[in-house]
Amino acid sequence: MSQVEVARDGSAGAPVVVDRALRSAPRLGRVRLVCIDGPAGSGKTTTAADVARELLVRDVAVAVVHLDDLYDGWRGLEGSLWPRLSAQVLEPLRRGGPGRFQRYDWATGAFAEWVDVPVRPVLVLEGCGSARRSADAVASVRVWVEAPDDVRLARGLARDGQAAEKDWTAWMADERAHFARERTRERADIRLDGTGRVTGRRPDADGPTRDRSGLA
Repeated sequence: MSQVEVARDGSAGAPVVVDRALRSAPRLGRVRLVCIDGPAGSGKTTTAADVARELLVRDVAVAVVHLDDLYDGWRGLEGSLWPRLSAQVLEPLRRGGPGRFQRYDWATGAFAEWVDVPVRPVLVLEGCGSARRSADAVASVRVWVEAPDDVRLARGLARDGQAAEKDWTAWMADERAHFARERTRERADIRLDGTGRVTGRRPDADGPTRDRSGLA
């Protein structure tokens, strides 16, 4: 298995993630990219907010992008997601300029307005699929957040309504296949549970091992 230490740590996750990010070299141009991945309903959005708050407390400016705003609907984990993210956000930032993406409107089922992504010292990229292998060349830290399936489904249906159960079930199957293929959990630098506590971390190094595939 990977070199992640699996003994339960119990530390609050956000300070650990921020410490690791700030010790790591920028790989996305001048930007340190923090990828917060894990299955739907595990607590990634809360973790991203906690990380952003911790950075601001330390006077480090941060931008946050949620992949929920880029998926092309319920089957959007694969397909055009990463090519769009790379072309519209990651590649411009790598070149030193701001990014810009078109937000997906879940109510209308179509892409809507454009959203600017400024150049900041840290970019938090949150969402299922954010720490896929294609991010390795530019990510400073990869975070995995997990929670039991029943807890995640309950959280999702409480937010989206019981009518979304079929969509949630299909999404959970898609993400399970994605994570198995990408080995996202095994490759993570830091693992958190659904309450934001550290459950494992990789020995410190200057960011993830580079993947020659780059942004594609």
